Amino acid sequence: MSSEPISNENDIAIIGMAAHLPGAASVAEFRDNLRDGRSSIRRLSEQELLDAGESAAMLRKPNYVPYAAPLDGFADFDPDLFGFSPKEAAILDPQHRQFLEVAWEAFENAGHPPRGEKGTVGVFSGCGMGSYFYFNICSNPHLVDDVGMFLLRHTGNDKDFLTTRVSHILDLHGPSVNVQTACSTSLVAVHYAVNALLTGECDMALAGGVTIELPQGRGYLHKENEILSPDGECHAFDHRAQGTVFGSGAGAVVLRRLADAVADGDRIIAVVKGTAINNDGAQKAGYLAPSVEGQAAAIADAHQIAGIPSDSISYVECHGTGTYLGDPIEVAALTEAFNSEKTGFCRIGSVKTNIGHLDTAAGVASLIKVASALQHRELPPSLGYEAPNPAIDFENSPFVVNDQLTQWQANGPLRAGVNSLGVGGTNAHVVLEEAPARGASDDSDWPFQILTLSAKSKAALGANAQRLAGHLRAHPDQPLADVAFTLKQGRTALDQRRVVVAETHAEAADLLEQDHPRRVFTHTALDRPDMCFMFPGGGAQYAGMARELYETEPVFAEWMDRGLDHLQPKLDYDIRALWLPEKGSEAAANAALTRPSVQLPLIMITEYALAQMFMGWGVEPEVLVGHSMGENTAACLAGVMSFEDCIGLVHLRGQLFDTVPAGGMLSVPLSLEALRPYLDDDHDIASINAPELTVISGPQAALDRLQTKLAGDEVEATRVAIDIAAHSRMLDPILTDFGDYLRSIPLHAPRIPIISNRTGQELTDAQATDPEYWVQHLRNTVRFADCIGALAQTPNRIYLEMGPGKALSSLARMHGAVPGQQVLAALRHPDEVIADDLYHLGVLARIWALGGSFDWAQIWGEAKRHRVELPTYAFQRARYFIEPGQT
Repeated sequence: MSSEPISNENDIAIIGMAAHLPGAASVAEFRDNLRDGRSSIRRLSEQELLDAGESAAMLRKPNYVPYAAPLDGFADFDPDLFGFSPKEAAILDPQHRQFLEVAWEAFENAGHPPRGEKGTVGVFSGCGMGSYFYFNICSNPHLVDDVGMFLLRHTGNDKDFLTTRVSHILDLHGPSVNVQTACSTSLVAVHYAVNALLTGECDMALAGGVTIELPQGRGYLHKENEILSPDGECHAFDHRAQGTVFGSGAGAVVLRRLADAVADGDRIIAVVKGTAINNDGAQKAGYLAPSVEGQAAAIADAHQIAGIPSDSISYVECHGTGTYLGDPIEVAALTEAFNSEKTGFCRIGSVKTNIGHLDTAAGVASLIKVASALQHRELPPSLGYEAPNPAIDFENSPFVVNDQLTQWQANGPLRAGVNSLGVGGTNAHVVLEEAPARGASDDSDWPFQILTLSAKSKAALGANAQRLAGHLRAHPDQPLADVAFTLKQGRTALDQRRVVVAETHAEAADLLEQDHPRRVFTHTALDRPDMCFMFPGGGAQYAGMARELYETEPVFAEWMDRGLDHLQPKLDYDIRALWLPEKGSEAAANAALTRPSVQLPLIMITEYALAQMFMGWGVEPEVLVGHSMGENTAACLAGVMSFEDCIGLVHLRGQLFDTVPAGGMLSVPLSLEALRPYLDDDHDIASINAPELTVISGPQAALDRLQTKLAGDEVEATRVAIDIAAHSRMLDPILTDFGDYLRSIPLHAPRIPIISNRTGQELTDAQATDPEYWVQHLRNTVRFADCIGALAQTPNRIYLEMGPGKALSSLARMHGAVPGQQVLAALRHPDEVIADDLYHLGVLARIWALGGSFDWAQIWGEAKRHRVELPTYAFQRARYFIEPGQT
């Protein structure tokens, strides 16, 4: 009777798989082929054989078999991703290249980043004979002379360096062990990986193998009493069994302790209950012969280690080479190990009937087949079977050949064995169980999700985006929050990055497919960028600004409430009613907000609350800059003055502005030097905003004269929407009152560097604590272009405008030294039709895309998130292959 599920601390989870196999570039294609009963062993045409270098004389030999199980694209590779030059890629054994790619894909399939994974990660694998080195490299003397035999062998081709190369390139710090036990290599690698996890040598492990037969695409000569099939087919367990066909492929699995995998939200494909290996020793007919006793002992040991009765196992993936003597010995060993009087309860099969014998990769291909079958609860057919091999006693055994697609059912949990037997006698057996049921992940706290993509090249980034879009359309059942979590936590962040914020799968797919210019953002990540907060002055406010942030962002709401509560007693109107007016009252509120005494303190409080909100998200500024009044906000954030004192200062500033004579400001698209000939004694230079943008203040009549003169020379100047002449002599009457207030409050040295509007250089402690500096700051020219010039001396910098509108963002972009994509605005422009909270997530996303960071834990919150299966990296492959030299 089948047992009920038994969980123990030695259970190991398979959380990721990848494979490049004959007829299948992925595990999904492999499963489809298996399910459909498709053989990837194929007959090669005469022309294909001749093109592959086979001689016509060879094709005429009577024992020539024109069959193979080739690996498509075996010589293709994406060297850029892995840091190889084209020459290095060509020298590198294709086996090593293929295994690098399946390693990358296996980690991504597991939802863990291939490079930079936290914790200790081990690598256990092996590869086939280094044919490429001997036949292709060594036959090119010029290459040997140029590079040197040592480097050619040791850096690019020797078996010994397969795993350590993976560990080096992916920066993995656990055990890195090459395994060589012939045909059982990759399943033995799994055994050692499992044991390394159980002993604590590593917290995650990659295990697998690779074999690429060279030359590819050729047949073989059949010889009696050897392993190769005379007809190019593998008839495992069948009366026609006469041998197998060798193939090429690579596969890898990612393993974790089951408890860790469950706790971390991993997608568990199957569970390894126990593994065992041994050697036949001398208890067999000869060195190359198999042994019933040796095989049976390994299988029985695996059952004992797994702690399960053999009659709870309902399928065994056999080594199953399809040889007339080998198959009966394997079934006899299984029968002995199962030691059951029951018959016919366990199905068997062999993947070699589908893809041939992959030598060192054979065991992992079998493991992947069974793990996938457990996952989907159906057994694919073993091909080439019509009647039993008469040497196999099926009637008195627990076994029947699974020769058709079968729904996998059992009284208890589904369990299977995987058998792998190496020439030389090293036997390996793995006992698998279906994955435990996984509950649903929690609902996200956010209606929108940030989807992150990255790649080494722009072409790969575009391909990754299209793959994801297709996946989202095909899998709307995956919670979008889990997709976002897996993309961010389960992928290595590379330099070329793309982000989109979306509410649904369909919306995300649409935006990605369209590469929507306002919703999909593509950047090249900067190298450890720092952050500059920019604070604008007056004039950009609008009624309802940041309404949704006030409703959804606690830190922003806290500082807005604190600031407005402090401001309100100074007013004879309800400032909140103007900031967040009821529907239909927006126009009147906007009109009221044009008064400096109303708008300036509201803008200052909003800027400060925005800055605190972003800092609460982990976005910390290394430097600050403001424009005009915005430098007051910067000083407040840097600790020069308290929040309450700054509100008082800016409110006084606005009140005093209400009393100054009428005037105006004119924005001129010329440098100061080019503009000077047009100026007269009534004009003051209010600000130099950009190298080719200067603002002039003065009486309206003086500005009219200037504008007329400029128009005569086809210079289109623009009036600033303000009725005072800021930063001009017309402010002289209010400077005393402004200075009196400053002298009444404590001023401190800044804790964060500030770039001064007055000098265009870093604000000194002496300046920051001198009230007269701030008085002259109110009166004199704003040298914002110089500020940006100073900031631009650090090229890897992100500029984030902390306020409504995008005036400073535009000015920063006008400076030739600042790349436009590095300039962001923290709050949407009033003309942008987008929710504030959606816009905010988009800004955070772009910070990541530019190479910055923020606290992603606030996105995930306390909700339980699951890693889900997503498309893996779109390698940008090309052929790298050194043809054999002429002999």
